[in-house]
Amino acid sequence: MRPQNVLGDRAVARWLHPGAWWVWAIGLATAASRTTNPLLLGLIVAVAGWVVSRRRPDAPWARSYAVFLKLGLLVIAVRVAFTIVFGAGTGSIVLVRLPELPLPDWAAGVSLGGPVTLEEVLLAVYTGMVLATMLACVGAANSLASPARLLASVPAALYEVGVAVVVAMTFAPQMVADVGRVRTARRLRGRPERGVRALAGSVMPVLEGALERAVSLAAAMDSRGYGRTGPVPASTRRMSGALLLVGLVGVCLGVYGLLDAGSPGALGLPVLVLGLAAGVTGMLLAGRRSIRTRYRPDPWALPEWLVALSGVVAAAVFVAASVLYPGSLAADTAPPTWPTLPVLPALAVLLAALPGAVAPPPPGSVEPEPRPVADRPLEEVAA
Repeated sequence: MRPQNVLGDRAVARWLHPGAWWVWAIGLATAASRTTNPLLLGLIVAVAGWVVSRRRPDAPWARSYAVFLKLGLLVIAVRVAFTIVFGAGTGSIVLVRLPELPLPDWAAGVSLGGPVTLEEVLLAVYTGMVLATMLACVGAANSLASPARLLASVPAALYEVGVAVVVAMTFAPQMVADVGRVRTARRLRGRPERGVRALAGSVMPVLEGALERAVSLAAAMDSRGYGRTGPVPASTRRMSGALLLVGLVGVCLGVYGLLDAGSPGALGLPVLVLGLAAGVTGMLLAGRRSIRTRYRPDPWALPEWLVALSGVVAAAVFVAASVLYPGSLAADTAPPTWPTLPVLPALAVLLAALPGAVAPPPPGSVEPEPRPVADRPLEEVAA
């Protein structure tokens, strides 16, 4: 029985454009950055995990979502630990009093120990959950988008930079695969898999595998003419460089304006649109220098639009809610109260689960439809 798809009678297995997955994940991460409500943050993590479970391919780099979740839990724990040790003791509900160490005069304003209040701990948990949720969104994109296909979709002007970014992005998935391979080898040899001794014995094989991949990658890039350029007039090069610089600054300011709830409204979306326009123009001019071809580029069809728009809508709803109703997405810690679930942002997050239903399944996850008996060979029917 082949899985069904809401866009058709039968699910057609193909790779979704990696850019659509990253737009979706960045939209969810933007939404997470605008709220400290633990219910909304938990809902975002749940939606991202559900989509990953539905559309994750069978590949080594597709196992990084769990690693990013564990990294997020570590971030929360470190944030709470720093608050307990270096907290200022603000709040009325004291949980425990730690021994306070006196500090010199030059460390005025910094406390070591003292009372630990519930308000400070809750604030540390909520702010840590924001970063952990953003890491989960990045892990979801790493698990769903193929790094090789992402590199093939990079514009010609950013091909060299894209290679470096893709190589950096594959570090975590490849490290996860190497650690699993080493642990399996140690288990087959009857050696311990956990503990300090297992960690010490796994470091060198993992580093050796990383060095071998680096040497092979360097040889492959050199044999394929990495870094070669075509003849372009000097004026075109200067114009493309200036436009790319202006576009980069505009995108940085626009993204900062969207992510920072306290920034002016005119610094967000308008500056981002202008920066993107300048950057796209600069990339089109700079693309004339890159000599490269594409073999079977990934299409951008209706599923890609639906996946990308679901993430964009979630980000737009959260940004609008944080601007129009500044306190609606924040969890109260002074005094501590049970958080409530806003209806419209929650619906926007649930809409971001749409890729789990509309995105085509990756190749290998759809079983082939059995052929009729009349079309089968006689030996196969008899068997």
